Amino acid sequence: MDLALDGTVAIVTGAGRGIGLAVTRMLAAEGATVVAASRTITPALSRLGTEGDAVHAVIADLTDPAVPEKLVGRAVELGPLTVLVNNVGAVHPRTGGFSSVTDDEWMGTFQIDTMTAIRMTRAALPALRGAGRGSVVTVASVNARLPDPLVIDYSAAKAALVSFSKSLSKEVGADGIRVNTVSPGPVATDLWLGDGGVAATLSATGGTERSDVVEGAESSMVTGRFTSPEEVAALVAFLASDLVAGNITGADFVVDGGLTAEL
Repeated sequence: MDLALDGTVAIVTGAGRGIGLAVTRMLAAEGATVVAASRTITPALSRLGTEGDAVHAVIADLTDPAVPEKLVGRAVELGPLTVLVNNVGAVHPRTGGFSSVTDDEWMGTFQIDTMTAIRMTRAALPALRGAGRGSVVTVASVNARLPDPLVIDYSAAKAALVSFSKSLSKEVGADGIRVNTVSPGPVATDLWLGDGGVAATLSATGGTERSDVVEGAESSMVTGRFTSPEEVAALVAFLASDLVAGNITGADFVVDGGLTAEL
């Protein structure tokens, strides 16, 4: 399906790997020009930047409050900004329980998982309003509605992100700006499967094999497998499109292989 994204200018944060890289690749394939922000320019992102004029890789640490304005400035040099994808995030399993999580760790989690998206959205709104339309898609997590003591701070931060997005959608809808969230369950990225990821951390703490942790996660999903980054990216691209999602706003889309059971 043609999503009618030709000529669109988009910002994607956390674009160096995983979901962010997949979103960048998909939006570019759909004809968008993408400012791809990442703390480091990974080899995969660098390759995308050299394959044509569609992807502009930018080194950006979104925990710096001054960075969002600079990213928006870079984007509007390329044309009217109409798509923002907030994807920056990180998770650290709290194997020591709630009491082990310090104030600094709580603040750090909210900084990376909530405030980066809030600041980025605030910076982008004038440009989106100037364009007369726009789509803000924020990658949250299934833990926003499936709180887990093992990721207690992450769950709270992502729940705040979903609530923020819903609230904002009611304010900016009349300006032609749509605000939605995508909440993945376990995704086949380094965040879950990498050397420092969730599976490795739980394996080291519990004295089990990493493969056992992965199999346990897979068995919790009715599909029996992790979601791919490309599947999340396809949903993000759908929501970015005014053609196919032009009246969808204030919604949270769960893509978790049937992990959650509630209606």
